[in-house]
Amino acid sequence: MYIHWNIDPVIFHVGPLSIRWYGVLFATSFLIGFKIIQWIYRREGRSEDELDSLFIYMFFGVLIGARLGHCLFYDPVYYLSHPVEILEIWEGGLASHGGAIGILTALYIYTRKSGRPSYLWLLDRIVLPVALAGSFIRIGNFFNSEILGLPTTRSWAVVFDRVDAVPRHPVQLYEALAYAIIFVVLVLMYRRSGNAEKKGLLLGVFLILVFFARFLLEFLKTRQEAVYEANLILSVGQWLSIPFVLLGIWLVARAVRKP
Repeated sequence: MYIHWNIDPVIFHVGPLSIRWYGVLFATSFLIGFKIIQWIYRREGRSEDELDSLFIYMFFGVLIGARLGHCLFYDPVYYLSHPVEILEIWEGGLASHGGAIGILTALYIYTRKSGRPSYLWLLDRIVLPVALAGSFIRIGNFFNSEILGLPTTRSWAVVFDRVDAVPRHPVQLYEALAYAIIFVVLVLMYRRSGNAEKKGLLLGVFLILVFFARFLLEFLKTRQEAVYEANLILSVGQWLSIPFVLLGIWLVARAVRKP
């Protein structure tokens, strides 16, 4: 009675190029995110001429950060021995923690140029499309039959036929739903106040909710391929989530204290 999932991660081929569900969802999240930021800039009367370069910084920041995060956090020995495979993004393997670091770094560089918005102002607004993008990417992981959940006998368990015959928690969908809810919460907060007087509040809420959800859901995931994870009380993903949650708490406390 379990759900059997056996979707081909490749939609179709164009010559040697494979068009994958993961890549389509990843690209779609960026296009929708661009529209969201465009709406925010119009709402606040900022020039939309800034958006083209912002999009480029965001794209490469999250892509490079997420890929390097996956390779260096979860299996550094393998990828440092096979550095060419770091470039094989189409095979899957992006870490949200690395993506967060990549975005923070890329946007810091972006805001250094004169005339651009402040760092916190931009981060408070970027977190809206980023939360939605996280939801799309986890759905992409589901299509790839990767980041598997632990075995379960729940009626909604999914058997990933391309992996094994074990019914598992569809933890990718749990996480996608969590990020979608967080996106709605952030949009409602932004629409209510615009966050004009409390810089860092939306960023802080984002960090707390996203990485606390990630911390909890890690308990339902199989351990990733990091060879040193087997001896850890918590998974690598959980250890990496703790600093982001603490940073979020500090940002919220700082924003609330300021008049």
